[in-house]
Amino acid sequence: MIKIEAIVREEKMEDVKEALNRIEVNGITVYQVVGCGMQKGYSELVRGTKVDISLLPKIKFEIVVSNEEWEEKAINAIKEAAFTGNFGDGKIFSYDLKNVIRIRTGESGTDAIN
Repeated sequence: MIKIEAIVREEKMEDVKEALNRIEVNGITVYQVVGCGMQKGYSELVRGTKVDISLLPKIKFEIVVSNEEWEEKAINAIKEAAFTGNFGDGKIFSYDLKNVIRIRTGESGTDAIN
C-alpha cells in the first residue's frame, strides 16, 4: 500500500479532484494548508502599509492506493491536472504504508482501502 500526498495551487483543486475521479480513485482527503517554496510569497498593501505574505494558501490531497500501478496512475493524473509551468505548482510525495485498518469492520491492509 502506498500513500500519496500532493500539495497544489488552490485554483487547481477541482481539476485534481476530477482527474482522480476519472481514473476511479475515490478515497481522498483534502486539506486547506499554507506554505511556500521557491516563490517565497508576495507583498501586498494593507491600509497603506506594505505587508509581506510569506505563506501562500495551498490544497493538500492525501490518497492511499493498493500498489505501484495505481500509484503511477494517480501521480500522473495529479501532475497533469495541477501543472501550470510556474513556480508554486506544488509537490507530490509518495511512501509505503505499513498497515491500514478500517475502524467499522476491523478489515486491514488492502481490504480496508478497497
